Formats: sequence, structure tokens, C-alpha cells
Amino acid sequence: MSTEFRAVQSPCIGVCTINDEGLCDGCLRTGDEIAGWLAMDDAERAHLMDAVLPARVGGRG
Repeated sequence: MSTEFRAVQSPCIGVCTINDEGLCDGCLRTGDEIAGWLAMDDAERAHLMDAVLPARVGGRG
């Protein structure tokens, strides 16, 4: 049995509704990003958390 630990935690906050822009209202990920989260390695997850999602937050203001 493999129990691989992932250092980068999910940005999910439990508000799981996809809006008209195709983004989750809670975490701002796309459906593909949500579905692919478990398959991403730590570098991909970190890029999403450190670059992609903050840019989306900045674009909303």
C-alpha cells in the first residue's frame, strides 16, 4: 500500500460551485484543474497555488 504525502495542500474551501467564467467560486480553479489535482506533482500544484490562482484573484478586483 502506497501512501504518498503531498506537501502542497488543496485550495478547496468546500464552496464547490462552478460559475459562468468556468471557475469554482470557492478556490478559483477550473473543472480540469480540480479533476487533475490528485495527478499533479508538487511543482504543478505549487505553480497553480503561487502564480495561477493569485493572478485570478487579482483579475477579479
